[in-house]
Amino acid sequence: MNVREAKEEKRSRWRKLDNAALAFPAATDKKDTRVFRFYCQLKEDIDPEILQDALDKTMRRYPVFQAVLRKGLFWYYLEHRNIRAISKPESKKPCSYIYVPDAKKLLFEVTYFKNRINLEVFHALSDGTGSILFFKELVKNYLFLAHEADGLEDVVLTDELETESDNEEDSFSQYYSSKRPKGDKYSSKSYQLAGSKLEHSDIQVTEVVISVKELLEKSRSNGVSMTVFLAAALMYAIYEEMTERQQRRPVTLMIPVNLRKYFPSGSMTNFWGWLEAGYKFTPDTRFEDVLAHVKQYFEKELVKERVAMRMNDYIRLEKNPALRAVPLEIKNLFLQAGTRIRAGDITAVFSNVGVIKMPPSYEPYIRRFGVFTNTDKMQLCACSYGDELVLGFSSKLVSMNIQRNFLRILKEQGLECHIPESSFPELPKKESYVGRIAFQTFSFVCIVAAVLCVMFNVMLSPDIYWSPFACAALLCLWVCAAVGFVKRRNVLKNLMWQLVIGSVACILWDVFTGWRGWSVDFVFPLATIAIQITMFIIARARRMEVTEYLFYLVMGAGYGLIPFILLLTGAVDIVYPSVICAGLSFLYLVGLAMFRFKDMQQEFHKKFRL
Repeated sequence: MNVREAKEEKRSRWRKLDNAALAFPAATDKKDTRVFRFYCQLKEDIDPEILQDALDKTMRRYPVFQAVLRKGLFWYYLEHRNIRAISKPESKKPCSYIYVPDAKKLLFEVTYFKNRINLEVFHALSDGTGSILFFKELVKNYLFLAHEADGLEDVVLTDELETESDNEEDSFSQYYSSKRPKGDKYSSKSYQLAGSKLEHSDIQVTEVVISVKELLEKSRSNGVSMTVFLAAALMYAIYEEMTERQQRRPVTLMIPVNLRKYFPSGSMTNFWGWLEAGYKFTPDTRFEDVLAHVKQYFEKELVKERVAMRMNDYIRLEKNPALRAVPLEIKNLFLQAGTRIRAGDITAVFSNVGVIKMPPSYEPYIRRFGVFTNTDKMQLCACSYGDELVLGFSSKLVSMNIQRNFLRILKEQGLECHIPESSFPELPKKESYVGRIAFQTFSFVCIVAAVLCVMFNVMLSPDIYWSPFACAALLCLWVCAAVGFVKRRNVLKNLMWQLVIGSVACILWDVFTGWRGWSVDFVFPLATIAIQITMFIIARARRMEVTEYLFYLVMGAGYGLIPFILLLTGAVDIVYPSVICAGLSFLYLVGLAMFRFKDMQQEFHKKFRL
């Protein structure tokens, strides 16, 4: 590798989030982690060392998974990072948090328990189709490394001519056309599942195993596909728990659609749309009525023209110039609000991943594949391997009545099904995060201090109103501590927030205590210089990559020019601190531009992408 190639290798690679993933970072919360799991149950216990070797080999084949999520000023983006993926024993609840804001970590996890390999993926990284390609490669590599001595051959699962660019392709943008007509608008509110719910990201996971052959025969005898049959069964199972009053609203299932079936794509990023199949039940509704309605809806909607119209609607908002120019933090507020509003249009989700195939020589070592996901409602996921269809129910509801109804409906239709034994490790009771407890204690102490100040002011010196100033000082202290706690994972971002908040707070103090100018004469310029020096020292001491610190150094230097603007407007009386701050900041910017121009250019391209 020559010097030029080495520099290019050091410079970060990045890609924008695809359209379907744009809302996931903003919509992720304690109730819904936006994480799904694929698992493969083998006929032998997992060897941790071999699994790690298999994961290393898989990452070389699919570097598209070698990415962390970062914030720009207008959009999120994915950045390639040389972080080694480590396989670990399963030690968390299924589909727990993976994406943590400001944490530079990969967006998937590989774990194992007894004879099971798990792959959990944050949905912004990939969809089910892309993730199953990665997972099949991982399972294949594991079995090959474990049984190469037994004569098992390494088999190529996918087209070797596919490149990394093919895997990272944004197929939404490729197939978008502004000339396509708009799709239909759906805004009817649907029935929402009622009952006590589990806290935070906890979910109930229930799996059902059915014979693919039997289900296929039953579906064909009714003139429908397996997806239509299962969707109708889930809708009817939900209906059986509704009161007559609740039947005024339809039961609506969100059903993801793999767009690769309609638009050729080798992308492993998100490339999916969805249907919203709804049915308004009456007391005399029969299962056959629901089956016929869902079949008719699928026949109408699952044609390329209709799918293209819906896909076009997803992208149209992203392409809107006015929306693109809105800062990310404001976008997030609207994305969160939109997610909550859209949640009222959906009762539950049904996702059929489809058939998972492995080379015949590998089949003797595999028992089954399965899939389920975290959800803030109820979701049914399906995948098949061999003659076994595994249905994975995940639900926030404490009640298991809908799952019970679903199984009874299948049995009434003549289908044999069983619930396999759960296979999750016993987890120790999770202790509360020490930092959170400390911050909560600090917050309570601030409230106590504010109340005491008011009490003493009223009792001891009612003629002098000093308590509002004391409370304001405590509020400033609490805000700085809160920002420090929330932004604790990114020290440089934390420092910039503290600088801005501290500067504004000092100016407000100066204004409300009878303007003397100390905030702009001394605090503003001197604090800026101090923060610039601190950020530089931290970046050097921690040996940060250029992409981790450059943008914050530029922000700090740009912020340092504000005292000069204040000086020109006559707001500053004592000029020396402001002149020194502005001069050093200008030299800082010039130095960065001269010695880090290409890196600056790339960072600004990422952060300001419009």
